[in-house]
Amino acid sequence: MTVNKQNEDFGRAALPRRQADQQVSPTESIDASLRWPLFALFGGAALWLVAGSVLAMIASIKFHAPDFLAACPWLTYGRVQPAADDALLYGFCIPAGLGVALWLLAQLGQTPLRGAIVPVVAAKLWHLGVLIGLAGILSGNSTGFAWLEFPRAGSVILFFAYLLLALWAMMNFTARRERALFPSHWFLVAALFWFPWIYSTANLFLVAWPARGIVQAIIGWWFANNLIFIWLALVGIGVTFYFLPKFSGRPLQSYYLALFAFWTLILFGTWCGIPPGAPVPAWMPVLSSVAASLTLVPVFAVGVIAWQTLCGSTHCEPKGGPFCFIRFGFASFVLSSLMFIATACPRMSRVTEFTWVGPAQTQLQLYGFFAMTMFGAIYHLLPRVVGVELPFPKLARLQFWLLMLGVLLFIVPLAIGGVEQGMKLNNPNDIAFMDATKAMLPFLRTSTIGLLLILLGNLLFALNFFAMTFVWGKSLVKKAYTIVTAPLKNQEVKA
Repeated sequence: MTVNKQNEDFGRAALPRRQADQQVSPTESIDASLRWPLFALFGGAALWLVAGSVLAMIASIKFHAPDFLAACPWLTYGRVQPAADDALLYGFCIPAGLGVALWLLAQLGQTPLRGAIVPVVAAKLWHLGVLIGLAGILSGNSTGFAWLEFPRAGSVILFFAYLLLALWAMMNFTARRERALFPSHWFLVAALFWFPWIYSTANLFLVAWPARGIVQAIIGWWFANNLIFIWLALVGIGVTFYFLPKFSGRPLQSYYLALFAFWTLILFGTWCGIPPGAPVPAWMPVLSSVAASLTLVPVFAVGVIAWQTLCGSTHCEPKGGPFCFIRFGFASFVLSSLMFIATACPRMSRVTEFTWVGPAQTQLQLYGFFAMTMFGAIYHLLPRVVGVELPFPKLARLQFWLLMLGVLLFIVPLAIGGVEQGMKLNNPNDIAFMDATKAMLPFLRTSTIGLLLILLGNLLFALNFFAMTFVWGKSLVKKAYTIVTAPLKNQEVKA
């Protein structure tokens, strides 16, 4: 098979919409088979997204207004901030990513999802696990490990719920009618296996049978890196590689470069995460820094693929449409990856370590890259699955502008203020610690405004989703009423 033929094969899903509908558009049976699982996954994700944004707002306000909700022990900063992060990651990002992955695997494989009740039950179990986990954090029963704060009860439910969803996705993948493998397949299938491995390993050695000493910190860094950087990148890039060509009207460029990006991301990205100044044997942070610098290779490869795919595009999308979400998410991925690589360098880390630069990079990965990519994918696929047009398309476009501005106002001040804070902390003889801390207040106030805009955008997403669900349910009731009353009307006419 020639390179041109390979590019043509795996880019078939990326043809213009009219042509794609004739060749690889999912049938009504495929969409119908995914309707209820996606309702369960996206519905809970929308609720947790709003809840996480509210908790993040509370945590941000507490930095420049410490007396805010100070009388409530459940809403102290040490509980609210990890609850907000976990609500975003486990409540929205992972179920939204799994829902989009289910749809893409069925779409590319041209196979309806069988036994849809199992993914629905698994989605409900997942959201139950998130509820138990967040209640545990807010009540003071957190494990204390970053991104692994959920107590055992919540973690066990999440693990088995994910296994059910991943198992059904893999069954659909192996039973596909279209046997050709597309680049999106590689990333999504790898992500399905990645999470159970890292989540079970971290829980076993940090919660169930905890390791001792500095080993705990090493495992925690390894888990956080593989979850935030690798898993999100695998799902986000897999989704982007499907939608970029679909919206641009050109096949993905190129097959071998995409394969190279996939393997180098897995090879180099898994060794990162240990800070250069960590109190561990010297070879560990050195190896982590070298691996982080090598992740520039897959990031550059992914950027070249996207650039070549988008160049010469003839397809126009309305401003604020799904394609805008995808493009902004991809740009955020490149920027957050460059920030990740820069902060792993020892010289840069002397300024950025223990500052707000690290949280800024993480939130850019979560909000700017993954959440925005999922919004674009959901706004594209949901009307096709439900069979109902988006009730408020103008609000969807307004959401894009609110989120874009909100992410910029949230991330940029934290990054700039973090660098300034680090420079002051490295000059303790001339600048007191409290002065360096107070210098962050203007930046934190600006980031709170950004969080407010993000909260408004998330509310618009939840409004659009539940309004679409209501419209679909109303149409379903009308059809049922028409079917039930039709014979009665015929009898009345005969009489």
